[in-house]
Amino acid sequence: MTTIRNDVFKLGDKFATLIGDEVKIGQAAPEFTSVISGWAIVNPLQESKGKVIILSAVPSLDTAVCDRETRRFNEEAAKLSEDIVIYTISTDFPMAQARWCGAAGVDKVKVVSDVIDAEFGIKYGILIKERRYLRRSVFIVGRDGKLTYVNYLPTLGDEPNYDEVINAAKAALK
Repeated sequence: MTTIRNDVFKLGDKFATLIGDEVKIGQAAPEFTSVISGWAIVNPLQESKGKVIILSAVPSLDTAVCDRETRRFNEEAAKLSEDIVIYTISTDFPMAQARWCGAAGVDKVKVVSDVIDAEFGIKYGILIKERRYLRRSVFIVGRDGKLTYVNYLPTLGDEPNYDEVINAAKAALK
């Protein structure tokens, strides 16, 4: 049975309902599928197996903070080894994601949608029931498929510490 948590995360001044359990450093990263433009199903962990994977979860690319975060990770991705892959995951429709990426010039980050089953959101404990979008968070999966970095941001308006994330991904290469 899926865990429901009502005392962890606030939307404004009220607690939101999070669906799923939080993941922890050292555990195997939960497998999930998502969709891309054209509704093709992808499994990010399988398609990038053997690489270090940064999973950046955002509520919607059409918001200022998510826009900034995804553009910043795109800039960082251009400077990284091909052994590090960055995914941005939201519950936006895949065609809206493709349109946004084209307009924003985002071409290094892989953008995938959790809109169909919210499988990623549930398995990583970040699906906000009241809004059916994802809590902002960042996860790093090592080459061995285990989580090496987990950061659940305290509010939707907070951005991750980009330097910390990139340094953690580089450390996971070793």
